[in-house]
Amino acid sequence: MIPDRIIEQGTLTTSGTRAAVDVRIPWYRALPASCIAGASLSVDGVPAPAETLRWELNGRERTFAEMADDTESWWFPLDSAVLSGDVPVAADGGEHEVSVELTLYIPYIVIGENEVLHIEEHDTKTMKAATA
Repeated sequence: MIPDRIIEQGTLTTSGTRAAVDVRIPWYRALPASCIAGASLSVDGVPAPAETLRWELNGRERTFAEMADDTESWWFPLDSAVLSGDVPVAADGGEHEVSVELTLYIPYIVIGENEVLHIEEHDTKTMKAATA
């Protein structure tokens, strides 16, 4: 719905082997953590391996599988989450192309028997990396 604001400009950080970026919800209402079905992160065309991806929401870092049953933690439209993964990025002052894809379930929009709407959104931004 609002894909151009998924990645927060200027938030790319790196440890050299691991990168992180702040992301915003591309939806107009809050969603529980269990509705964050997955994401991908790539920097300069290099994807972070799926098994290394971590999602930090409300100060708690987890895998997507660990959030699958969490209906207590909520992602609000004004709050940022942090998506990180093992992808090498140099904090050399140069520009890097960051891409994020998100898959979200919208639990209150029922589209079939035992099926709710899911959205897949993508954003790409160019920014410099800061040292984590």
